[in-house]
Parts: sequence; C-alpha cells; structure tokens
Amino acid sequence: QVQLVESGGDLVQAGGSLRLSCAASENLFMYNVVGWYRQAPGKQRELVATINVGGTIKYADSVKGRFTISRDSAKIDLQMDSLKPEDTAVYYCNAKLLSKDYWGQGTQVTVSS
Repeated sequence: QVQLVESGGDLVQAGGSLRLSCAASENLFMYNVVGWYRQAPGKQRELVATINVGGTIKYADSVKGRFTISRDSAKIDLQMDSLKPEDTAVYYCNAKLLSKDYWGQGTQVTVSS
C-alpha cells in the first residue's frame, strides 16, 4: 500500500501563501483519485481539492480561485494563496484505489487574523 507523507504546514498571516506537498511511496498514476482534505477542530473532514487519473480537478467552493492542486507520479502539491483564518485545519493527503482510501498523517495549517 502507498505511504503518504505531507509537509509544508505552518503558521501564516491572513492573506499569505503556503505550499503543501505530499510525497508518495508508489506511482500515483496507479490511483483513481488523489487529493487533499482538511479537518478543523470540532468539524468533519472535508474535501479541499482532488484530481483524478484523467486530470479532472475538483475544488471545494470555499477554496476556488485561491488554491491550486497539482500532481506528478511521486507527489501531490497544494498551492494555497490568499489564506483566510477559516482555512485553519489539519490538511491530509489522500489516494483512492477503487473503494480503498489511503491517508497521510496530516500537516497543520494555522492562519492568523
């Protein structure tokens, strides 16, 4: 099974930018969908952005126009611009193969107002 390791989380001021990266132990093109999710304190984990094997991208409405997902065979990146305090969360990398989900350990993003 794939091992996913996130990096890039940090404390940043509102309006700033961060770039998250997720390194994978296997070729990500083997997986149907890869992407990023996040979970804020007291809330459910939610989709941030995904990209499927054909290259189709989906964004949560709350991040459209501010976040950009990209991937190659070995990693999944998330460029986050114009960050808002409500973007504060633990961000998780995900890879899906048929009905199986694989997760990284998460990286903390904190946006101060």
